[in-house]
Amino acid sequence: MLDLLLDPDKALDAVNNAVRLVKKAASTVDNVESLGPVLGKYFDAKATAIAVSAKAKSGDFGGSMRGKALEIEMALDAAKSFENEVKMLFFAANKMDVWQKAEARMREMEVAAAKEAAAAKRKAAQKKKETEEAIEIAVAVSLAVVFLGLLLWGGWEMLQYCKQHGCGR
Repeated sequence: MLDLLLDPDKALDAVNNAVRLVKKAASTVDNVESLGPVLGKYFDAKATAIAVSAKAKSGDFGGSMRGKALEIEMALDAAKSFENEVKMLFFAANKMDVWQKAEARMREMEVAAAKEAAAAKRKAAQKKKETEEAIEIAVAVSLAVVFLGLLLWGGWEMLQYCKQHGCGR
């Protein structure tokens, strides 16, 4: 999976292979329930391709990958029409309720994933803030210790000087 996130070509190939696999399976099976595993592979590949596309568009892959992002976007657009074909398979098999339940579950999972990502982002920001505060406190304490040490050393030196030379008499 990490390999796909690093290589847009592999992500694109995974989507195309999954589409071919679903089409082949759809032509050979007699009920839509048996398409579940191959549809799962297709949607996993699509999600990975979306992540790769977002990463490439943000410039994380460098300028040369923007073309790959466009290529993946075009494949994802073609995947939308493919998904409509799959939806029609469910409709033709009188299993539209299964499709709608799957869509509803997908939305729930996306909301949960978004909440989880937001919580992780808040946690990371909080940890960063705490780390920065700890560094600031450590620097302040270090400076205070150095200043106090210099003050004590200066006082000691002044007392020694006064003992030897008689200050304030």
